[in-house]
Amino acid sequence: MTQPPAPVLPAADGVSPPSPRGIPLGSPDYRRVTLALFLAGFATFSLLYCVQPLLPDFTAEFGVSPAHSSLALSLSTSLLAVAILCAAALSEGLGRRGLMFGSLVAASALNIAAALVPDWTLLLVMRALEGLALGGVPAVAMAYLAEEIEPRGLGRAMGLYIAGTALGGMLGRVITGHLVEAFSWRIALCGIGVAGLIAAIGFLLLLPRSRNFSPRPGFDVQYHLSAWRRHLAVPSMRWLFAMSFLSMGCFVAVFNYIGFRLTAPPYGLGQAALGMLFFVYIFGIVSSSAAGGLTERFGRRAVLPVGVLVTAVGVGLTLPDGMETMVAGLILLTVGFFFTHAVASGWVGRIAVGAKGHASSLYLLAYYVGSSIVGSAGGWFWAEGGWSAVAWFLLTLHGVALVAALRLRALSRV
Repeated sequence: MTQPPAPVLPAADGVSPPSPRGIPLGSPDYRRVTLALFLAGFATFSLLYCVQPLLPDFTAEFGVSPAHSSLALSLSTSLLAVAILCAAALSEGLGRRGLMFGSLVAASALNIAAALVPDWTLLLVMRALEGLALGGVPAVAMAYLAEEIEPRGLGRAMGLYIAGTALGGMLGRVITGHLVEAFSWRIALCGIGVAGLIAAIGFLLLLPRSRNFSPRPGFDVQYHLSAWRRHLAVPSMRWLFAMSFLSMGCFVAVFNYIGFRLTAPPYGLGQAALGMLFFVYIFGIVSSSAAGGLTERFGRRAVLPVGVLVTAVGVGLTLPDGMETMVAGLILLTVGFFFTHAVASGWVGRIAVGAKGHASSLYLLAYYVGSSIVGSAGGWFWAEGGWSAVAWFLLTLHGVALVAALRLRALSRV
């Protein structure tokens, strides 16, 4: 049964609440918004994760360990996590659309710069700055959708945004792998940067200006701290943030270290073949789009635990050595993760009362901190016990994620 629209509650922070008559599902503006945010998600994830298949190349060229090579990704996600908080606060005064566009342009330019620097340290500096620049996109995009889209269309719009992140994550890795094999990793990073600039221009041309958002003049530190504290005081919000930390951390850890397994004997895959493996993201695109419709029909409380269980089964299937079983596991992992993320991120916008950008920023702070911490911690398990140690570590974390999903089921009624 389709759930009724969420009631519009008065904002506790003095900002006008979103209009109950947001952009309607199926309208021309709805299509423009979803396509624009699809492009933003595509650009963000292609820029952020294009280095993931390059980690073995960095290890070989710069003489660093696998765990150290993962800093090319972990530093970006760590700084992104911090920047998200600042960007959400700044967007309350600067507006949503311009901040997202500027962030995409700056991050694309920094990705090109990372391809041109001569040594490992400078590459890490460029990647860290790129993470800072990208902070202006994810939390602000989620807030824009929560404010501008009518409640019954929010789940589907959020699912399409997450589908854009899945496509960006997939093509960023696939294109990178092919460009590396044909040219070099430097050409690959430049190519992704140029694609990001093109996506940013398309985003700006498509996205309508905010209608249900009232900017706050100045920068009131106390207001922002109070908004974050209010969201953290809600138990269901805390469990959503835990879910974000665990699900993203596990997903990134799998793809950080599966490359080391598959480029070594007995598999011996080249970069192009390894890049093709990321076509499993197609299943993430489908599952994140489907998540919106399923949540509207069955409710978030029913479908979120299913996403966690599917992800855990996928991790388990990567334990055997057979390539077919491993690919099946990666497909299930991808389906489960993007399904879980689409449901949980849309849930944040439904629960938050006022200051939705702050609620989204906390969710994404947990998301990218999980990516950095769990993604890097996987390197220790890889060094100590190989892939089986990594997989059992992640299965343990999925057990905790299932507890979080069940607590959300008990606490929330939206």
